[in-house]
Amino acid sequence: MNDHTANAFRYATIVAMGGFLFGLDAALISGGVDLIKAEFQLTSEQLGTAVAAPALGVLLALPFAGYVCNRFGRKKAILTIAVLYLISAIASAFAPNYWTLTAARFLGGVGWSSISLASMYIGEIAPPKWRGKLVSMTQINIVVGLFGAYFITYLIHYLAGAGIEWVQALGVTPENSWRWMLGAEIPICLLWMGLLLFIPESPYWFVYRNRPDEAKQRLSKLMPAEEIEAHVSEIRESLQEDSQDRSSLSELRIIFSKPMRLIFIIAITIAIAQQSSGINAVLFYAQTIFKQLGIGTDAAFVQAIWVGLTSVVFTILGLLLVDKLGRRPLIIWGMVWIIASLGLCSYAFHEARYTLTEEAIAEFAKGVKEAESKSAEEGEVTEAFDIGRLDSLAGVEKESDIAFREALDESIDKEDTSKYFNPLLEAAIKIDAKLVLLGILSFIAAFHFSVGPVMWVLFSEIFPASVRGMAIPFFAIVTSLTSWLVQKFFPWQMENMGMSFTFLFYAGTVAIGLVILFFTLKETKNMSIEEIQAALTPDA
Repeated sequence: MNDHTANAFRYATIVAMGGFLFGLDAALISGGVDLIKAEFQLTSEQLGTAVAAPALGVLLALPFAGYVCNRFGRKKAILTIAVLYLISAIASAFAPNYWTLTAARFLGGVGWSSISLASMYIGEIAPPKWRGKLVSMTQINIVVGLFGAYFITYLIHYLAGAGIEWVQALGVTPENSWRWMLGAEIPICLLWMGLLLFIPESPYWFVYRNRPDEAKQRLSKLMPAEEIEAHVSEIRESLQEDSQDRSSLSELRIIFSKPMRLIFIIAITIAIAQQSSGINAVLFYAQTIFKQLGIGTDAAFVQAIWVGLTSVVFTILGLLLVDKLGRRPLIIWGMVWIIASLGLCSYAFHEARYTLTEEAIAEFAKGVKEAESKSAEEGEVTEAFDIGRLDSLAGVEKESDIAFREALDESIDKEDTSKYFNPLLEAAIKIDAKLVLLGILSFIAAFHFSVGPVMWVLFSEIFPASVRGMAIPFFAIVTSLTSWLVQKFFPWQMENMGMSFTFLFYAGTVAIGLVILFFTLKETKNMSIEEIQAALTPDA
């Protein structure tokens, strides 16, 4: 590897850290969901809004990302995103109330546009033969960030309850550990900001701003001197073509036109099906889901680490095999795999039974009294919980989490049910936890092996060059909107639909997408862009 290629790898690695921060920012809240709900006394709708706030932020930021890059430069845009991540992390960790936390996470979501900007920058500075691998670094960094988030949340959860002196001296407690989880992003933001100062501005931007001499200066770090002049000419020609193509909103009309009908159906279907699978509900509420298996809080955090590790392994496998196995087989069979995995989770929760034994009630009462005593020592005035209200449920079996919740509503009222539902559910549930864990890990593997990364590969191929600049952001917005809806309404679904029907609902939406793609999706492996267009736009 020569010095020019080494520089490209170095700059791409630094910028791809935006993917790592994205994964970290997205999943760190998963470990503190229940604590946040308890501290701010949130309803399921409010909790969903807080968790999903970043998805709304990126949804609103995406349409402006291209303008900011062209107006101020790729480097400044990415640096601005790093600053937004930092402000969001600080504000989230110190949030005094629900609205501050939601606003802070919304601001972090604006930073989620780092994914598209990182791909743009890397694509512009990477040597052609290395471009695919370097661009894929961002996707790999995302899942590494997810894994890192689950490991960090477990570590902080463990330290908060371990009674270690130096941890207690820092003020870390089980109740405020969620703040430390969200604050763990701060040093990574500072590191990324520092490293970004050493990357050059994209040569494409200097040519775009009619500053060719500065473009040549940056290119001198990326390619031999004898190739620079020709490359600047190529960039200028490419930008001139793009400028002509984007001279009006005619691109959007072309996307909806009759010749593009098949491409539109494929793109809109996979954009919706990818996120309506419930992937971000599982990733962002992982510990909450595992706690409902009755395996205990510590075990729930450990299982979440397995989710992160599975994401990393199967994302790498998917990216390595997409050119060998083809796009259609990975997507079609991957969706079949997703449906089967979600069906397995649904079946396991359907077969679960919920019974509060007298021993379980006594153990729960002990925990409540300890919590009330601790609150009293800290000067907090709380109303004592009347354990006797649970006596009518002792030994009574319920066939679903919804039936169990309704019984609690009748016995201890809805407010106390919302407050104590998770520990009571953990105490009452009898479920094949290994079957659920198998189903969830299988779902994570299937998603990251297939529709997760392959959707973006497909998007880079199926759109004509003349509309690609508008089409990819448009369908990225569709995906982001679906993701936001899934994240926001997952807590509501748990409370009103139950876990079994929620997983079944996700499987059903993927099944609809599978049927549509089975009859419309064509293989694009080893085909030129022109061949793909001929196959997908026969009426053009």
